Amino acid sequence: MVDVTEGALEKLISLMMDEGINPDTHNLRVGVIGGGCSGLQYEMDFDDQIEEKDTVVDMGPLKVVIDYRSILYLAGTILDYKGGLNGKGFEWINPNANRTCGCGESFSI
Repeated sequence: MVDVTEGALEKLISLMMDEGINPDTHNLRVGVIGGGCSGLQYEMDFDDQIEEKDTVVDMGPLKVVIDYRSILYLAGTILDYKGGLNGKGFEWINPNANRTCGCGESFSI
């Protein structure tokens, strides 16, 4: 499964509110697509749909939805958020990745 830290959860809820998106009707959809410097890259978006084969992780105020093709790549992954002057924004901590690019947006298995 995917875990979302408290800091990332707070930032996601804040972004949703800023964009006028209701956490009661929308979810965070995360996945993996081909691309980036290392071959695979993370994607995330707010979505109001849950497909039959999706995995849903209830994080309290927000549900995380993962498509069935991405679940193996993301098993055990943590989504964190680092703010402040030296912060990087959202950060993926993926124990399955054997290589990541410098920006942290892509990886390989």
